[in-house]
Amino acid sequence: MIERRPFVQKILKNRKSNLRVISGLGTSTWDLMSGGDNTGNFGFIGAMGQAIPFSLGLAMSQPNLRILLFTGDGDTLMSLGSIATVANHPVSNLSIVVLDNESYVETGSQPTATAGKTDLEVVAKGSGISNSYTITSENDFDKVINTIYEEEGPSLVVAKCQAKATPLVFPHSFDGSVSINRFMSSIKS
Repeated sequence: MIERRPFVQKILKNRKSNLRVISGLGTSTWDLMSGGDNTGNFGFIGAMGQAIPFSLGLAMSQPNLRILLFTGDGDTLMSLGSIATVANHPVSNLSIVVLDNESYVETGSQPTATAGKTDLEVVAKGSGISNSYTITSENDFDKVINTIYEEEGPSLVVAKCQAKATPLVFPHSFDGSVSINRFMSSIKS
């Protein structure tokens, strides 16, 4: 199983200037923010299930940028229909990395559906996102980097991660209008 925070930090370490990074609710945002402050990051704080639709809209409106979403299995399961929407409104510049720890770690580690029979790769492929795969080892790092920067999207990568709590790393601002305006300034430049 992958240790999620170092994995996210490694992906962000040598990010290209055309990459904008979104994170889903909770641990995904803390993981993104642990990689350092960057105006090209936008982390969701209190809107579970909204990261995929937001990222799709951003990718559609900014075809010259590469859009990367880090989100969790809980956030993805909350808006499962969004995967079908991505498949039916395909964009070549969107990569979704689901950091799947099979649990709601932040609220007591209750198991999610992915701890049972639900397979998000199968859901994505069944919805029409053919570039979908699951990784269980950091040995697949180069494959994920290639997906993010080189492959035709949309893509969905399920990264099976250890289910452990990590320290919270807060974003630059918890104020929604400040955060989105700061992020939008990175798109206009």
